Amino acid sequence: MAIQDHIAPEAVELSHEEIRRYSRHLIMPEVGMAGQRKLKAASVLIIGAGGLGSPLGMYLAAAGVGRIGIVDYDVVDESNLQRQIIHGTKDIGRSKLESAKETLLDINPYIRIDTYNEPLTSANALAIIEPYDVVIDGTDNFPTRYLVNDACVMLGKPNVYGSIFRFEGQASVFDASKGPCYRCLFPSPPPPGLVPSCAEGGVLGVLPGTIGAIQATEAIKIILGIGETLVGRLMLYDALNMEFNFVKLRKNPNCPVCGENPTVTELIDYEQFCGMPGHDRSAYHTDNESIAPAITVEELHEKLARHEDFILLDVREPHEWQISDIKGATHHIPKDQILEHLNEFDTAREIVVYCRTGGRSADVTMLLREHGFERVRNLAGGINAWAKKIDRSLPTY
Repeated sequence: MAIQDHIAPEAVELSHEEIRRYSRHLIMPEVGMAGQRKLKAASVLIIGAGGLGSPLGMYLAAAGVGRIGIVDYDVVDESNLQRQIIHGTKDIGRSKLESAKETLLDINPYIRIDTYNEPLTSANALAIIEPYDVVIDGTDNFPTRYLVNDACVMLGKPNVYGSIFRFEGQASVFDASKGPCYRCLFPSPPPPGLVPSCAEGGVLGVLPGTIGAIQATEAIKIILGIGETLVGRLMLYDALNMEFNFVKLRKNPNCPVCGENPTVTELIDYEQFCGMPGHDRSAYHTDNESIAPAITVEELHEKLARHEDFILLDVREPHEWQISDIKGATHHIPKDQILEHLNEFDTAREIVVYCRTGGRSADVTMLLREHGFERVRNLAGGINAWAKKIDRSLPTY
């Protein structure tokens, strides 16, 4: 039987091929034929085809979820392959949606894959989310997390949440009809720049596999109506110490979205609300990049060739200095230690600040200017741009 929108489970048929494929499900009393029909009749929307979306999509496809939607608009980058296992080396430069769809249909040709090659925004979120039974948040930025939460509350959809950073992960199920929503836990976003992205701070390659598998498990339990989900609980995972902890969550009666008297009744401008861009691109971004005085890598190259007298300041973390370095750098001071070293700089000398891609160095540039260093400029594109355009013997990362 062809997969249709909102088909009743009892009307779903399983072919002999599908019965053989799902046999390990069918012999489990908690699933059985009735449960497998529920899975085939169900629809799940995955926001993001990256670290979390990769294991999510693969396990949901293998489990036989009949309709899987994926929202993403990025392309596969070489740096993705350390954790985004839905893509391969052959997919570098290719649309993540095309790559993901091909992989999922190879895992299970009996399912339907819908793709949305566009950013999720306040203008399209309700229309994209509405047809699906369960929504899974695999994003890595705050504006989209708040957008997904609010849209799910307004549409009455369960939102399976996950986040990852370095060695730590979180997961929960936000369902306003049964418990708290994301805003009950985080009423307001952190200040811009306070919480680094995975592109900035890194992530253990297997971590999204752990958290993504847990999200997939929760989605399947919701569809089957079995077990206890993470509604009302936040799971905290520490991979370095192999610890799982749980925090009880309560519904906030004053929540602006799911509370007794909601004040947010339609989707808002979430980039403005969070004070940061809403995208899942890999490059680190800060609002200071657009206002910090900048110098190009070509201009820096000429200054170094002329042996001009200036300070070349590297504000990356110490472990990054081992990856690559610009010959001629005079100071290596991590961004969060700059204020402790202000007395080492002469306000009369010119300073060029660089980091990996230009985000952290833009913040430092503006910080130094606020402290009286007027001859400070940010290296646009950072050391990665230097490696691509000036010194190709250096790696990019």
